[in-house]
Amino acid sequence: MEMGEGAARTAQVMLPSRRPGPMRAVLRRVGLAVALLLIVVVLVYVGRDGYHDGARARMSLLDCLYYATVTVSTTGYGDIVPVSAGARLVNTVIITPVRVLFLIVLVGTTLEVLAERTREDWRRARWRSRVRDHFVVAGFGTKGRSAVRTLLRNGVPPQEIVVVDPDPAVISEATHAGVTGVVGDATRRSVLRQAAVERAREIVVACARDDTAVMVTLTSRELNPDAGIQATVREAENIPLLRQSGADHVVVSSETAGRLLGVAALHPHLSAVMEDLLQRGSGLDLVEREVRPDEVGIPAGTVAQPVVAVVRDDRTLAYDDPGCSVLRDGDRLIVARSTTPDPDADDFDDRTL
Repeated sequence: MEMGEGAARTAQVMLPSRRPGPMRAVLRRVGLAVALLLIVVVLVYVGRDGYHDGARARMSLLDCLYYATVTVSTTGYGDIVPVSAGARLVNTVIITPVRVLFLIVLVGTTLEVLAERTREDWRRARWRSRVRDHFVVAGFGTKGRSAVRTLLRNGVPPQEIVVVDPDPAVISEATHAGVTGVVGDATRRSVLRQAAVERAREIVVACARDDTAVMVTLTSRELNPDAGIQATVREAENIPLLRQSGADHVVVSSETAGRLLGVAALHPHLSAVMEDLLQRGSGLDLVEREVRPDEVGIPAGTVAQPVVAVVRDDRTLAYDDPGCSVLRDGDRLIVARSTTPDPDADDFDDRTL
């Protein structure tokens, strides 16, 4: 995610949209204009004997193309004119309406491009004024995609997710999934401000390199002292550096994958359950919720749902910790619950992310 200063200054917000882009609209209208011109060329060539050319006795195909061009564009030099009744009828009934339509296409193309640009600027300004308490995901590689997919599966609306990545093609893929994208280097303050990181609820740092993750975390924490920052690194030795930079939680991607591989080698079924727990809606989920009033004062083991851990005063306690012998008001429970697998989950992932 390293980019130059010039790229940082040109960071661009890309909002989800199903409308064709301005370039596609221009190309489509140019194709229509060329088709109209060719129609006129064919009509003139078929009836070329009804036209008078002051320089030639008989009109060639090039002369017909020349006449069609100057006529449709309303230039009209007057060196070639229709003289027969049939040629004049064709000019009146067909070529004149085509000329009007040709002008509408040209003017309409310019107006559409200007209107589309104005519309996009208005959408960006409106989005910046309204976005808050959203999720910012820095990096849309394998880890970033998985993070966004998990957020969506856990009920986070796509409009509350902003992805930052320097690759325009990657951001285009993200916007097709319905989330907002920012093209730029997330280590730059200007780029993070484009993502409204100062008003974000959570920031997910999913960069490919550990040094980049440190810079993104430092910059994000400086811009937003209150947001939660969840970061990932490849090497465990960089965890203290991420925490000093302002990360609330750090996940070691390489070592976590290695632990799962070791568990799979020793206990294949346990590995399958752990993978199931990480995938929302696949059969067994881990969720965090507040303790209910009727659960205050009872042991954690007597709660209807299996309690895995208790969060108390920002500390995570195991379910059998002596401190959890009685639940207190304000505790948060991490419980396991059974869910009905979503048959469309894999199709959703393939279709969007």
